Amino acid sequence: MMKYFVLTATILFSSINLNAQKTDKELVKILKKSGKFKEILDSDKYEVQILYTQIDRDAQNKPSFRTLSYNFDPNRYFYPASTVKFPSVLLALEKLNSLKIKGLDKNTPLNIQKAFDGHEGVLGDSTSENGKASIAHYAKKILLVSDNDAYNRLYEFIGQQEFNDKLFSKGYRSTRILHRLSVPYSIEQNKITPAINFGLSAKKRNIPPYADRVDRMEVFMPEFIFRQPLVINKTKNYVPQTPIKKGIGYMKDDRLINEPFDFTSKNFFPLNEQQEVLKAVLFPEAVSAQKRFNLTDEDYQFLYQYMSQLPSETTYPAYDPKEVWDSYCKFLMFGDNKNPMPKNIRIFNKVGDAYGFLLDNAYIVDFDKKIEFMVSAVIYCNSDGVFNDDKYDYDTVGFPFYANLGKVLYEYETKRKKKNLPDLSKFRVKYDR
Repeated sequence: MMKYFVLTATILFSSINLNAQKTDKELVKILKKSGKFKEILDSDKYEVQILYTQIDRDAQNKPSFRTLSYNFDPNRYFYPASTVKFPSVLLALEKLNSLKIKGLDKNTPLNIQKAFDGHEGVLGDSTSENGKASIAHYAKKILLVSDNDAYNRLYEFIGQQEFNDKLFSKGYRSTRILHRLSVPYSIEQNKITPAINFGLSAKKRNIPPYADRVDRMEVFMPEFIFRQPLVINKTKNYVPQTPIKKGIGYMKDDRLINEPFDFTSKNFFPLNEQQEVLKAVLFPEAVSAQKRFNLTDEDYQFLYQYMSQLPSETTYPAYDPKEVWDSYCKFLMFGDNKNPMPKNIRIFNKVGDAYGFLLDNAYIVDFDKKIEFMVSAVIYCNSDGVFNDDKYDYDTVGFPFYANLGKVLYEYETKRKKKNLPDLSKFRVKYDR
């Protein structure tokens, strides 16, 4: 089984390598005309990749898509950071739906058992309205503020093998999700996902004096709607055979190691597959059945709300606006400031930032001007080439780049002629809690 998988992966990556870097002159022209990207366009050190997708509607409001690329290269590695959290939300919701267990849904309270030394279990969540943990609350925190622990818990619910196999079966065949985030677990520990219990324990009831011992045991035993056992991925290895190393050094234990940093066992989520996953959620009717996720209408409304909701519009959790502002996870158009965002513009997206890589995968709409477009981009903000030194150029390079990119494409969209203006009512949602 293992040999078969490795052989398949090798063939797959070989076929991908036939694709060349792609740049469309039309997008270059748009960027150059703005005058805001000269340094980035003139240098390869930023490793910028952009996918800008125009959306046009027919008379029945059916969308069609045209994508313009800049430096898009499916083989060029970048660390996807928190963008991997988006498919974790989708697969967690899909898994709940696929289980088809009465009383089990995304709001069902859960607890997570400790799986190994150094791993922490979960009894509840103080940031939720009822103080309990659930798939819905984890998903909400991921989409609102990109919470790392929330992602780790969904990763544990899905399981490493199922996470990768499900995405592969849907046609997202270059993506690999190998680990949790911001926790120092080994490759082997990330293959382990803990036991998870769904549902509240039965309340203690009065025991009649004539009850026998079996009855007494049943009354006090916890009852769960669903119990998922501890799972260890022992069958498949998703780490690529070809080493992936970047930079000139990295910090370890406050010491500089003068050699490239090894990303071989890190996650990967190429830009085209990021945008395809986003499209599958926003426009499921426009992608093949294979690429869709098994979601309910209520799931879609849940996703549309929290993908576009702002922290200031949220009660649970309650976020301090000094620490978590409106554009905290909205890099495109607004990432260079902390001012309130206009209500007529909504961004349905997932961002990421780590190891100097800054990403945004977004669908932007202006309800007043009837504008809609998609942008997926990555920029490398690490001028010294050293990782883990906390000296990344996010503020000076990355956030200004995204703000300018979003504004330039938005302005271009205001002037782009459309035969039919879109009906965007599908994406108008009520924002609460």
